[in-house]
Amino acid sequence: MLALLVLAVAVLPAVAQDPPPAPPAVAPEPPSLPYTTEIIAPDDSGLVPLATAVAQTVTLRERAPTDAFGLVARVRGDLPRLMDALRAQGYWGGEVLATIDGLAPDDAALPARLQAAAGPVPVVFRLVPREPYRIGRITVDPATGADPAPVRAAAAQSGLSPGDRARPEAVLSAESAMREALRRAGHPLAAVAGREALVDHDRRTMDVTWRLAAGPRATFATPDVVGQVRTNTGLLERTVARQVEGRDYSPAALERARRALVALGVFESVRVEPAASLAPGNRLPVTFRVAERPLRAVGGSVSYETNYGLGASLFWEHRNLFGGAERLRLEAEVARLAAGSFTDATYRAFATLTLPEIWRRDIRLTARAGAVRERLDAYDRDAIIASALAERRLNDRLALQAGPQFESGRIGRYGTLDPFTLVGFVTGVRWDGTTSLLDPTSGARASVTATPYWSVRDGNTYTRLLAVGSTYVDVTGDQRGVLALRAAIGAAVGATRDEITLDKRFYAGGGGSVRGYTFQSIGPRDAGNKPLGGASLLEGSVEWRQRISGPWGGVVFVDAGAVGEDAVPGTGGFRVGAGVGLRYLTAIGPIRVDVGVPLNPQRGDPAYGLYVGIGQAF
Repeated sequence: MLALLVLAVAVLPAVAQDPPPAPPAVAPEPPSLPYTTEIIAPDDSGLVPLATAVAQTVTLRERAPTDAFGLVARVRGDLPRLMDALRAQGYWGGEVLATIDGLAPDDAALPARLQAAAGPVPVVFRLVPREPYRIGRITVDPATGADPAPVRAAAAQSGLSPGDRARPEAVLSAESAMREALRRAGHPLAAVAGREALVDHDRRTMDVTWRLAAGPRATFATPDVVGQVRTNTGLLERTVARQVEGRDYSPAALERARRALVALGVFESVRVEPAASLAPGNRLPVTFRVAERPLRAVGGSVSYETNYGLGASLFWEHRNLFGGAERLRLEAEVARLAAGSFTDATYRAFATLTLPEIWRRDIRLTARAGAVRERLDAYDRDAIIASALAERRLNDRLALQAGPQFESGRIGRYGTLDPFTLVGFVTGVRWDGTTSLLDPTSGARASVTATPYWSVRDGNTYTRLLAVGSTYVDVTGDQRGVLALRAAIGAAVGATRDEITLDKRFYAGGGGSVRGYTFQSIGPRDAGNKPLGGASLLEGSVEWRQRISGPWGGVVFVDAGAVGEDAVPGTGGFRVGAGVGLRYLTAIGPIRVDVGVPLNPQRGDPAYGLYVGIGQAF
């Protein structure tokens, strides 16, 4: 035992003195190989931009440098990608050739040449499209047991014809068009049961065969609305049921119902979720999933006009006052702050309550009450105003309006204000088929109102008629160049000009009327060169709106207007203004800066007018 212990003691120092094993050698990273790329294709093929976007040899050259072997692999990987790019444009018989430093990617001598390269290696892709292939036979068959009639009708709306370029994208678009045509025809479960595209290289054609399953026609079941927290569910279900319940299925009806919920103003998003299967009786259940906006909002705006200075407004809004999407809006405005003067400024303060329906009917009521203090060149007015306007929408674009108005206070000229009280009743019709409320690029809108008034103090009665219309033409087809036209015609019948209350007469001039002229300045004037207003109005505007770059745009415009003493529009002298403007597009509409010049000014008119605001002039 003692001998073993001595042996162990003798051996341990020897073991402890052995050197540690050396770590394994790490091979050095191969150096990156710089290279250049070039894509060659016929000028009229349009292939170079597409190839540049899909070739990783191009897109990764700066972001992910690679070595010699990685470069060869990258070029080889791009060959099928570029071949797909050729086929995407209908060049099914085309060819893609590549060279690296003048050699093919699979050349045995290439690795040695790349290892010895002293500078950037040239990589060249040559795309040879050859003759494009065309669509040959198109066959659309109903799926087994399906009704062939709707399938044949959908096939006629595919948009694909024999002789078209054989692009895969065109085939998929035709497929989507047929499926959507079936859905528009009332088949919500329409689907593509099969597709076959056969490329014939001898004939240079692509024959396409589809099998479509139309599915049964359906009507809408009672819709559901989910996701609301504070908003009355009954109101929401009635709102969408008016658009869809019991009606034949159509995507357009679903979109109308979605927009009806959005129009309540309480939701930041509304998503439509049709069921994947039909309920008994071929009824389609639909769920509308909503997400509520914050209850309250605060906002404001600033405007400027050279003749009258700054204007500002501020509002506070509650979007769901009692849980029924009732909207209460409190707003205040101060305008005409010329040279910082508050004495001659105009002040307005209003409270507006909007109810989305009356007695559970699809009639929106807007009740408004407030006070104004106006100090204008045409008149001075201190008044309280109240109105209640009911609106019934007949469809997405057409609405009818009616309701009473009341106005009482003092009004006059040159500091002498006389008491007045007016009772009126508004009737009107409004049409809006434009693409946007604040910045339309196509479509038209028009409104016609007739408002009979009765003056309580002197017994005068008259009816104020006004029609305003505008149209927008997307001339360039890409919403970058828009021609905008506007016209307005008005007449007050049943009384002479002097019997019409000052604020109900017609006036023209200013940023929303005839630019270049002072607000309300066009028309008859008194001995002090102050506007008298008139019993008729005729206005017209032509404006070219051009997008310049990014959010920036510009306009060129000509405005004209005439205010007549009698009720025949166009009898007054026409005043014409012209000018240019700048636009900066924002999420809430374009910021507008216009400079207008009066072409035939009256005495005392300024040399130009500068107008700043939000939204287009019309």
